[in-house]
Amino acid sequence: MTRLIDLSVVTRHTPSEATPVTVDLLDHRTGATVLGLSPEDFPDGMAISNETVTLTTHTGTHMDAPLHYGPMSGGEPAKSIDQVPLEWCYGPGVRLDVRHVPAGEGITVAHLRDALAAIDHRLAPGDIVILWTGADELWGTAAYLTTYPGLTGEGTAFLVEAGVRAIGIDAWGLDRPMQSMIEEYRRTGDKGALWPAHIYGRTREYLQLEKVANLGALPAPTGFTVACFPVAVGGAGAGWTRVVGILDED
Repeated sequence: MTRLIDLSVVTRHTPSEATPVTVDLLDHRTGATVLGLSPEDFPDGMAISNETVTLTTHTGTHMDAPLHYGPMSGGEPAKSIDQVPLEWCYGPGVRLDVRHVPAGEGITVAHLRDALAAIDHRLAPGDIVILWTGADELWGTAAYLTTYPGLTGEGTAFLVEAGVRAIGIDAWGLDRPMQSMIEEYRRTGDKGALWPAHIYGRTREYLQLEKVANLGALPAPTGFTVACFPVAVGGAGAGWTRVVGILDED
């Protein structure tokens, strides 16, 4: 028997989003009038509905494509979200528990090695790694925007160079919170403090899954498959994604 676990948040307007989401509803009765008919022309006095949604491609659970990080990756034109190979979006899932890393701090190579050792897992090409920070417990609040750790550039390189094509996190972003990075840059003048996980994607292409959720529902850190196919928005650097954990149970 196959069990599906939804690892996505609901796309909606919330204090946890940095940009607004608007949904304009064309209801079942009004839907008839735009067709030049009346509701009474339809069975049950109702036509069909529609919605016009205004949002960014980085709203809700989504996938960042290499193009988001820069125009080039590894010396080649960076892939937009509609160019991402589907094979990168389906593979063995690996949940790494980094809930002990304080908010605002970086998830380092040492943290990743310790998390892998704790579950006795060796990374393999095609693994989809999802970082479990626990930040999704704040979803629906403004604190979600600022209260989480983020992956370092070195940590990103460690995973990608092991063959990982997709890295997810149950937080607003894969890097540390914006304010933490900007404050460090202003204090030190080090440009490397700004979005290092993203910027690494200019060296080697990989995908980010941001605003993943519900990782605690997975019964184990491995032994499941992740499906994370993005909406193919032509030429865009990201696309909305329904991330699902798939388990085969007896």
